[in-house]
Amino acid sequence: MNNQAHSTAGFSTASTPWYAQRWPWFLILGPLVVVVAASYTGWLAFSRQDALVEDDYYKEGNAINQDLRRDEEAIRRGIVGSLRYDAVQGILSGNLRNIADQSGHGTAPLADRRLRLRLIHSTLPEKDIDLFVLPNVQGNFSVHLPLLEMARWQILIEDGQHDWRLHATWNWPRQRSVELNPLAMRAADD
Repeated sequence: MNNQAHSTAGFSTASTPWYAQRWPWFLILGPLVVVVAASYTGWLAFSRQDALVEDDYYKEGNAINQDLRRDEEAIRRGIVGSLRYDAVQGILSGNLRNIADQSGHGTAPLADRRLRLRLIHSTLPEKDIDLFVLPNVQGNFSVHLPLLEMARWQILIEDGQHDWRLHATWNWPRQRSVELNPLAMRAADD
């Protein structure tokens, strides 16, 4: 009898409800976090447009081959360029020159010809910037651009006839300027 009284003395007959205990909540927390994260991921997947998928792969492949021919044409003509953005003044300025010029001065390849300058946002197509610039005799141009968002931009400069193009990747504002050299881009692609 003394043995029985001693064994029940350590336990309380009045137990607390499960929700007042710490361990059930700790065990419920893991699955609850997973459900919240899955709901947020599902919302992201269905509310955002997938801009990286191309419907017509064959047509896109032909366009890539055409772009490669335009890169080769820029190399053949010796066209190089540079871009710089001044955030204080809100001006994007650049220079195009012909390094294949025999005089060694690097003359402007397309003075007084309108060029298309595209800044392509890395993930959001609605933030792409499409500009037209007119280089002067020295190949310099500038355009007012109020705010350039901090992002990884794809830069594309091409002539009006789509004969040649220059392109590069620009991590703004980490890089204050970018060089557009088709020879360097070809070496990076290989």
